[in-house]
Amino acid sequence: MKKQNPFGENLSRRTFVTGVAAGAALLGSAGAVAKPRQSTLNSDAVDTLRGNRFDLDIGYTPVNFTGRNRTAVTVNDGLPGPILRWKEGETVTLNVTNNLAHDSSIHWHGMILPSNMDGVPGLSFAGIKPGETYRYQFDVNQSGTYWYHSHSDFQEQQGLYGAIVIDPAEPDPVAYDRDYVVLLSDWSDESPHDIYSHLKTEGHYYNRQRRTAGDLWDEIREKGVAQTWRDRKMWNEMRMSDRDISDVTGYTYTFLMNGQTPDANWTALFQKGEKVRLRFINAAAMSIFDIRIPGLKMTVVASDGQNIEPVSVDEFRIGVAETYDVVVEPDGDSAYPLFAQTIDRSGFARGTLTPDPALRAGVPTMDYAPVLTHRDMGMGHGSMSGMDHGQHGSASGMDHSRHESGDYSPHGGRPELGGMQGTWFTDNLGRAGHGSDSPIVHMPSEYGYGVDMRSQMPMDGLNDPGIGLRDHRQRYGRRVLTYADIRNLTLTIDRREPTRELQLHLTGNMERYMWSMDGIKFSDAEPLVLKYGERIRITLVNDTMMTHPIHLHGMWSELETGDAEYIPRKHTVIVQPGSKISYLVNVDAYGRWAYHCHLLYHMPGMFREVRVV
Repeated sequence: MKKQNPFGENLSRRTFVTGVAAGAALLGSAGAVAKPRQSTLNSDAVDTLRGNRFDLDIGYTPVNFTGRNRTAVTVNDGLPGPILRWKEGETVTLNVTNNLAHDSSIHWHGMILPSNMDGVPGLSFAGIKPGETYRYQFDVNQSGTYWYHSHSDFQEQQGLYGAIVIDPAEPDPVAYDRDYVVLLSDWSDESPHDIYSHLKTEGHYYNRQRRTAGDLWDEIREKGVAQTWRDRKMWNEMRMSDRDISDVTGYTYTFLMNGQTPDANWTALFQKGEKVRLRFINAAAMSIFDIRIPGLKMTVVASDGQNIEPVSVDEFRIGVAETYDVVVEPDGDSAYPLFAQTIDRSGFARGTLTPDPALRAGVPTMDYAPVLTHRDMGMGHGSMSGMDHGQHGSASGMDHSRHESGDYSPHGGRPELGGMQGTWFTDNLGRAGHGSDSPIVHMPSEYGYGVDMRSQMPMDGLNDPGIGLRDHRQRYGRRVLTYADIRNLTLTIDRREPTRELQLHLTGNMERYMWSMDGIKFSDAEPLVLKYGERIRITLVNDTMMTHPIHLHGMWSELETGDAEYIPRKHTVIVQPGSKISYLVNVDAYGRWAYHCHLLYHMPGMFREVRVV
């Protein structure tokens, strides 16, 4: 049976890549008859809707962010859509009407709800047909900062997203005087289907930070001719670039803060002596941001909507789909820049926190552009023997024999639990909260043309702030948040040990722009079958040199940071290049759930169905 596309209507592969003709025609005509919405809004321009009953209209809205008229896909004519403000303990009803020329949907990201309310076409429901209304209705049993977005085709890239703020039923443990949503996104005047087509043709299409002759001479001065030659030879043999940090960059993207360009400078006001809560949401399609407010310490108080023990930092990385709440205490006489630079330093979003609308903060200088190293290739401490490059040849030195220790299927699956679906371990699992000690196992499916590298000695992703941030304390005196800093504010609810562990590998071939899990793309993959009521560990191993934010729908991902007493709960987890990370999942929700990389153009391949039975 043909697998239904979870990104929208039941598209053929060619239609998914090239777009829907009817929709494209309507997009072309809409900009000619309506006045474009300009990027000149102030801090209260994004509507806030409160209550427990909402009418949301998905439609086409003309916009102009770059001087050129384009058409966005929006909710209630806003980009971003309205902020939805709910109350914990209430039941919300959302009537979503689709005015597009093709199917649409809304996924309530991070919400724990019944599977038929999750909003993933092909898994949770059939999608919303043109001209039809779908009623979402569910109980709100959590509080915090979340967001919503389309899960159909590439509509998320076109502007269909917005913030959710849920006020707690009990007194909020976080003290603040006023709060703002700071929603980050990336906009391109190009069609998302054209972007995807360019990437499929050439994975480095948008990378404009490749090496120059000047870079070569700098390397020679730093490392000498011999070492520079060896490094260049290695990268050339692998057909990779050590500056391939982001697939889609500022070459085509304009980076937005609450729907405003850097020049428009979104502004938030405060009064002297106030504590200000900033709810950062990364609603971008492909852009990971590093956040700082020069001149202010940030106290991080929540991660992915969940309260954590406050931790003071100068900077933090926010992966696509993550949310972080911070509290700041600005001085009454100064304006401060809200600065969000992309991980590859190809651009930034920015705004101003100020006591006076006439007082503006300057734009900080972007940090240096990061360069990938052996560490980001899963080579341990730099040994060339730690990475297998498969068909790319001479850098390998890896033992291709299978590990035969532990209780797992040598073919990466158990027939009674869904066949080929990763490697399961049931022995020597270790204590909950402390991560995995299981051996790294590469399935036979990873040895094909769709996988260009495999990590044998992945680094621990917990204490590492990430590529481009590792030297910021020494270089700039900034403390950067790591996952190891995050501790839940209250005691761990489920104290059970895991009964089995699933090891999944994030795989790809950058040159061919192919993404997968365990070397198997979504269209060829069997579901991951979990048993209701069990508690499992998932260990993700990143066999690529790109950072992947992984999102499990419907259930919490309880990040194992080494402290079993205060395990933080997340809905999206960054897995850094050449690294591994583990989390626990309490399997407490029947149904069919999506599990995927949240980088939009990775999602067609790096995606699994999770089926809870």
